[in-house]
Amino acid sequence: MTSSTKEWIQYATATLMVVSGVTLTFISFFINGDVTEGVLWYMAQALTFAGAIFGVSIYFKTKLGESEQRLRQFLNDKLKNKESEAENNS
Repeated sequence: MTSSTKEWIQYATATLMVVSGVTLTFISFFINGDVTEGVLWYMAQALTFAGAIFGVSIYFKTKLGESEQRLRQFLNDKLKNKESEAENNS
């Protein structure tokens, strides 16, 4: 399974959880005139799940980007040092 497929599945399930929670909340309100504890618990779990999926994904992408940027900077510095040493030796 590729990385993009995994991300698509994660985002789809998170979105479906939120949509199902909102739908269940509206149905409960319109049928009973009140939102029961179980429905509120389900909605909270759906929001927690979606927040975890989106939050973890964004966090790792940010950290990966920072690490990549540091690595590029380190390699560029090393390359410049090598070039300056080669010019000094010439």
